[in-house]
Amino acid sequence: MIYRETEEITKEERKNVFDKLLAYNLSHLEDKNPRELGIFLEDEDGNCQGGLIGMTHGNWLDVEYLVVDEALRGQNMGSELLKRAEQAASDRGCKYVFLDTFSFQAPEFYKKMGYKEVFVREEYPVTGKRHYLVKEL
Repeated sequence: MIYRETEEITKEERKNVFDKLLAYNLSHLEDKNPRELGIFLEDEDGNCQGGLIGMTHGNWLDVEYLVVDEALRGQNMGSELLKRAEQAASDRGCKYVFLDTFSFQAPEFYKKMGYKEVFVREEYPVTGKRHYLVKEL
């Protein structure tokens, strides 16, 4: 066997590793049907002003991205996006939400929304912090 190290991973290499992991995981997971969830904030012309992208899988909603344009922040639009996602997840049978955020982003916002911090990745990527939070629906 040969071990090869690279800093330039091709799409094919990424797919090969992912497919092997996916096949193994699917043989062990009870729920094999993750579903994407997108909730978008658009202006009257249909231009994206923010949104939430996540995935529901079994009991969990995993939030990948949540953003609102800076000019619109402080108007409860992020709160509304999150509430809508939580409701959609609950409607899909989810019991929990998981997300992460950097210290310079929104850890206090999520705590105000009822999220509990379960882990902090210190010195990430160098001097910052990455916060991991969960909420029971």
